[in-house]
Amino acid sequence: MKIATFNINGIKARINALPDWLDSAQPDVVLMQEIKSVDEAFPREVFEDLGYNVEVHGQKSFNGVGILSKLPLEDVTRGLPGDEGDEQARYIEATVVGDHHSVRLCGLYLPNGNPVELEPDGSPVAGGKYAYKLAWMDRLRARAQELLAEETPFLMAGDYNIIPQAEDAAKPESWVGDALYRPESHDKWRQLLNLGLTEAFRARTQGPDHYSFWDYQAGAWNRNNGIRIDHFLLCPYTADLLRDCQIDKEIRGFDKPSDHVPVWVDLAL
Repeated sequence: MKIATFNINGIKARINALPDWLDSAQPDVVLMQEIKSVDEAFPREVFEDLGYNVEVHGQKSFNGVGILSKLPLEDVTRGLPGDEGDEQARYIEATVVGDHHSVRLCGLYLPNGNPVELEPDGSPVAGGKYAYKLAWMDRLRARAQELLAEETPFLMAGDYNIIPQAEDAAKPESWVGDALYRPESHDKWRQLLNLGLTEAFRARTQGPDHYSFWDYQAGAWNRNNGIRIDHFLLCPYTADLLRDCQIDKEIRGFDKPSDHVPVWVDLAL
């Protein structure tokens, strides 16, 4: 089963490019981020006509996540547990059943966290965007712990807004102090991995020059000034089913692209 994650950066802007990629790549499931649409305005018919079931958790003009699946989706839930007051649409879950195995899909759009606001002692300012990012990552870790305790096969995929290490940026020195690359962000990332999760791309591919995001500004794409911030984390059971993980880099050069490109795994489901 081919499962992709793709920050589409606005469904209206990608209404032609996304179906074109679906036709060529033929993923079974797509976890989308930044749909930037309320649920009732999402053009589900376009994707239903291509054979996909559609589930979204939207928000006007900002954020928003969704799932496209050629297979039925079961037990769909919206919102990351742990903060009932969080109104940002950044998380969706559903179960998909393959020929031999099922997997819980956790689609996420992790907060960016900039600007980084710190107290004189270096701690994040309460109520600030960076504090929200770190707290969100704590909630994500808690959800992963719940799924592990339940022995539910799962994956967590999406735009993590985390550059895991220096080789995941063309110019890591330019990211020092940024919320995507700060020590506190890296610590939260490692806490997730230390639960026993596998980062799918690095389980298959090592070395630099593998990116999933290029800014629209300053000719970043043409100069390959990219970063890798879109990730799959797999629980041990799901990691055993991993056959491949790749980045569809080339579509960044197509007409009206997102600033992200799809990342996908092939699982023996």
